[in-house]
Amino acid sequence: MTIPYEVKPSDEIKGAPEVSYYTPEQPVPAGTFYPQSPDEVAPKIFQPLKIGKLTLHNRIGVSPMCQYSADYNFEATPYHLIHYGSLVVRGPGITIVESTAVSPEGGLSPHDLGIWKDEQAQKLKPIVDYAHSQKQLIAIQLGHGGRKASGQPLFLHLEQVADKSVNGFADKAVAPSPLAFRPNGNLPVPNELTKEEIKRIVKDFGAAAKRAIEISGFDAVEIHGAHGYLINEFYSPISNKRTDEYGGSFENRTRFLKEVIDSVKSSIPKDAPVFLRISAAENSPDPEAWTIEDSKKLADILIEKGIALVDVSSGGNDYRQPPRSGISKELREPIHVPLSRAIKQHVGDKLLVSSVGGLEKDPELLNKYLEEGAFDFALIGRGFLRNPGLVWEFADKLGVRLHQALQLGWGFWPNKQQIIDLIERTSKLDVN
Repeated sequence: MTIPYEVKPSDEIKGAPEVSYYTPEQPVPAGTFYPQSPDEVAPKIFQPLKIGKLTLHNRIGVSPMCQYSADYNFEATPYHLIHYGSLVVRGPGITIVESTAVSPEGGLSPHDLGIWKDEQAQKLKPIVDYAHSQKQLIAIQLGHGGRKASGQPLFLHLEQVADKSVNGFADKAVAPSPLAFRPNGNLPVPNELTKEEIKRIVKDFGAAAKRAIEISGFDAVEIHGAHGYLINEFYSPISNKRTDEYGGSFENRTRFLKEVIDSVKSSIPKDAPVFLRISAAENSPDPEAWTIEDSKKLADILIEKGIALVDVSSGGNDYRQPPRSGISKELREPIHVPLSRAIKQHVGDKLLVSSVGGLEKDPELLNKYLEEGAFDFALIGRGFLRNPGLVWEFADKLGVRLHQALQLGWGFWPNKQQIIDLIERTSKLDVN
């Protein structure tokens, strides 16, 4: 093979400035569409998306997925750098770090990440720095487990409490009402929150967001308001039986969420995007359960509150219907697409909407959903666990080319023009 440029012994590509060790500075983010002719147009899935001050280079994101790998101080370990590093270097539009507890009693398990201390935020910074060294965007999901806190890691059991012998804290579990997730089940009856405790947790969300942006350096934060965790427990009638200003009416049940949003947004720069994950429907046999119509009503509030993107999921608050994913046998499409579509049709261009669950199955179908405006952005979880190079695989299946990280793409030797483009961008090598 003839290399179409001259490399001198003194030439190099400089190291990325965001980290203290050498990794080559990327000319463009991996996952960016690379047209092969002047008139080639990117499929919608590989078109940029503007979210507040951020520009995502494609419309495929890594959904937050608990790894149950934090140490007993709820701090990130080298595992997290390896895990998230292997994802970001392969070019998703944005990567969202797993649900991270804002309060000591709010962890989903004893091995979940926390961010109620500065030291915990500092442990997350190397992950963020590496993402930025690759010109990639990274966010973090902030959550509180509520009555489902202090569970065993899900790779051990889907619904079992972690006791004090394994650093559990189930006796400190809290919720809007003293109702266990499952009557006579393994998870405990939670302590009903006082108004003072509610105010403290609201402040905890704001303080956690501030640490995430100012100490860790994340580009955005996502509030976890889904899957039966504390925020979801408040806005759902089946888990909130309070009679004060935090219970009863729709306005009262959503009050906690609204206060959390205000706390988060007032604690970080105005241009830092805030996402919100919701269970758009509870899929519950309970006639009082939260429905898609409630979510449409909530979406209007989210627009007023300045939420940048609503991340649409479902379920998790009723033991009779856990969170769903994959393909609906009845509808024959990814399970949350109908919910995302309904909300998108309701909000129009006033709010960005993402969907999650089963979207990795068919990139052509996913591109079709994006083209028709069913939602604006795709979040994929298990697909990335199986294949960190999913974005690249999608491009191959759609017959388009993407820029790849220098460390990975060289083995798939690019065409001459791409090499010349690289040289011109880096201004380090002389082209013949």
